[in-house]
Amino acid sequence: MSSKNKKRKLSYSLAINEALHQMMSKDKSVFLIGQGVKSPWYVGNTTRGLIAKFGENRVIDTPVSENAITGAAVGAAIAGMRSIVVHPRLDFMIYGFDPIINQAANWYYMNGGKASVPVVIWGIINRGGEQGAQHSQALHAMFAHVPGLKVVMPATPYDAKGLMIAAIEDNNPVVFIDDRWLYSLEEAVPRERYSISIGKGVIRRKGTDLTIAAISYMAHEACKAGEELEKLGISAEIIDLRSVKPLDKEIILDSVQKTGRLIVADVGWKTGGISAEIAALVAESPIVLKSPIKRITLPDIPAPANGNLEKCYYPNKNDIIIEAQKLLRNKK
Repeated sequence: MSSKNKKRKLSYSLAINEALHQMMSKDKSVFLIGQGVKSPWYVGNTTRGLIAKFGENRVIDTPVSENAITGAAVGAAIAGMRSIVVHPRLDFMIYGFDPIINQAANWYYMNGGKASVPVVIWGIINRGGEQGAQHSQALHAMFAHVPGLKVVMPATPYDAKGLMIAAIEDNNPVVFIDDRWLYSLEEAVPRERYSISIGKGVIRRKGTDLTIAAISYMAHEACKAGEELEKLGISAEIIDLRSVKPLDKEIILDSVQKTGRLIVADVGWKTGGISAEIAALVAESPIVLKSPIKRITLPDIPAPANGNLEKCYYPNKNDIIIEAQKLLRNKK
């Protein structure tokens, strides 16, 4: 293996940083706009060194005006640039719904496929830390509901780099959502530029007794649960979905066909969420289940601003283990 392609450990945040460096070096039409891109901590080191290398014309630190920032990024993409607009708090992407949903998502369709909007709308989930209900929300299901938008949610440094590159290269809008709880995770990441196909999940652990389909941070909790379940004699197959729109239906159905049981572990709320979409996918298939489908999600209440309440609010590996044991209680 050449030194160029040699893998070395990178954190999740620095894997995104490397993706941005590589794509901005490759293509002069790529630029980044958003709040806090000058700050090393505001967006978790993901933009470190970009202004020094590419200048303030391509790395634009903005005032607090989410609608204007997003509109500028969408307009620039329509005009031929490849825009990346970062929202350090996913909650406030709501201010940009008009350019995202009414414009970017519909542009290709309304122009008969003759005009594209190559924009990456990048939002960061900031759960925990007693930040409260207005700063902790995972809103991926809202964006996945909209035709014309792709929605990716990587869970590892390797996937974060590959999916960010794929999102930038895509000719239509991609909502890239990550979770600040992932930023310190490290793994081996290739130095070269590579991309990961949007809409393809990956099996993190093979198993035969039940399927656990997990999203974003919950993929890590699912893997931890899988290790402990094995000690209890339960073989869990762990799917990291990586993308929630389009959803990798084949990997889910193939796994559930084999195991006959399904747990969906999501970082969002239960009602109207992605977990419901996955459950409906399996329920509408001809698969005969051995146990009812179980969803592990946030409760349908706003996030608390108290550390002790947060411990009860956010699901983890223990919730998965408990539900898996229930599903396998009458294993045949």
